[in-house]
Amino acid sequence: MTAYSCHVVTISDERPWSALPPRLRDVLRPGLPALAEEIMAAIAEAVPEYDRPMRGAFGRGVRTGVEQALAQFVDLLGAPEAAPRGGVYRALGRGEHRQGRTLDALQAAYRTGARVAWRRSGEAAARAGIGPDDQRRLAEAIFAYIDQLAAESVAGYASAQARVAGEAERRRRRLVAALVEGEPPAAVEAAAQDAEWALPRLMTVVAVSDAERLAARLGPGAIAVEELLVVADPEAPGSRLRDVLAGVAAGVGPSVEPAQAPLSHRLALGARSLAAQEPVFADDRLADLLIATDGELATRLADRALAPLADDRSGRLTETLGAWLDAHGHRPTVAATLHIHPQTVRYRLARLRERFGAALDDPAGRLELQLALRTRACIRVGEAWRSRLPTSI
Repeated sequence: MTAYSCHVVTISDERPWSALPPRLRDVLRPGLPALAEEIMAAIAEAVPEYDRPMRGAFGRGVRTGVEQALAQFVDLLGAPEAAPRGGVYRALGRGEHRQGRTLDALQAAYRTGARVAWRRSGEAAARAGIGPDDQRRLAEAIFAYIDQLAAESVAGYASAQARVAGEAERRRRRLVAALVEGEPPAAVEAAAQDAEWALPRLMTVVAVSDAERLAARLGPGAIAVEELLVVADPEAPGSRLRDVLAGVAAGVGPSVEPAQAPLSHRLALGARSLAAQEPVFADDRLADLLIATDGELATRLADRALAPLADDRSGRLTETLGAWLDAHGHRPTVAATLHIHPQTVRYRLARLRERFGAALDDPAGRLELQLALRTRACIRVGEAWRSRLPTSI
């Protein structure tokens, strides 16, 4: 039989000050002004970041925090329903973020204040005849209280971070939109200044999932918004774009001047529709992108041009037709490409001529067949190729 145990959380666990005798309020309150001064001096000495005259908004903020923390703590003693108010301490956290500091200094200040407060409060409690058990509870209450105030500052710091991150994202979105929508140069330059991104001479647009992670790997020259990545100077020496995109299904638009960003964007979207497990660079697949410009029209062309092969269930005749077109009719090359006997090539070509007739000798007919086969190849890249194609590129 397995034995189970549980810990019942009580009000005194969460608010240890509630179990202390209310008379401690009268014991501690007279010494609060002097205690506040001592804590201020101790913080200035112990925390290098705060080792400066407590003047102006900074000093007022620290002093207000110390005085309110002490007064509030005394009010909580012996009050089961009371809980600390965190507004001032959230503001202190936000202030640390605005000053460009981490929370280390503020946390050190809290620890310093807690030690001084316990030392002086313990002395006052002992002088007033408060028993050892209540003195121990007082120590627990002080440190639990400071932990809660510190948690409020952490929350304030986090909210300030979130606001800054949200504003930065809004500015990045504005810049990317200005680029890919082809807004006037003045609007693009203003958006770039707001986003603190120097407009490069050349840039490229990449359509890819997880764009933010990839932008972080590429560094400050890359900005990401949802599934779009804008990369500065993608072909400059030392560019890591190809390495970072290795093994990633991405569409990479051509390198263009910022004014041509809409073109890079459109081709990036089209290239992504052709990507499977590796990036597709638009400039390497322009013929396929031309076909993808109107997927419905390209499919109609393929269905019409390849109708004579509708019953080619094995695909051998279709395969031979493609190899023959690629080899410009050179039969030995077709045989070598398909790894079949030249006699087999002659047999299959005879069957193709029965089906296509003069189209095989007509330049326009051969072009249609090549486009048709290219379209079918694009369709095979992905199971849902047709649904993935943009309406226009």
